[in-house]
Amino acid sequence: MSIEDRLAELGLALPPVVPPVAAYVPAQISGNLVYTAGQLPMIGGVLPATGKVGAEVGADEAKEFARVCALNALAAAESVIGSLDRVTKVVKVVGFVASAPDFTGQPGVVNGASELLGEIFGEAGTHARSAVGVAVLPLDAPVEVELVLEFA
Repeated sequence: MSIEDRLAELGLALPPVVPPVAAYVPAQISGNLVYTAGQLPMIGGVLPATGKVGAEVGADEAKEFARVCALNALAAAESVIGSLDRVTKVVKVVGFVASAPDFTGQPGVVNGASELLGEIFGEAGTHARSAVGVAVLPLDAPVEVELVLEFA
């Protein structure tokens, strides 16, 4: 089954690549790896929410935003490798969570991205990961996710 078919089965589609908001490219190839820039949960060019997780944004909502970030990262990766069917392994996920001072649920939020990658790629979607709480993210986004993917 193609990744496009798998996405459709999950009721998902890759969004258009989010244009950079600064001086970088959405994804970059090095050898047989594609590195994505950090992706915000942009939907149609707009952030659906802003603020800190654990304050203005709930953890469950932020987990859904992490899924959106992962889809945006996959769109960026596809833009440079041509097809997600070329992905042989999700190597690493890095998730940043703009956190209220007492919020400690960053791993649960970033699970939104990790679980989605498992749903899409199966065993090839297992990965190493970092889930980091930060004071603020670009545009006051609640979550940002970047990926490292191996491809053939």
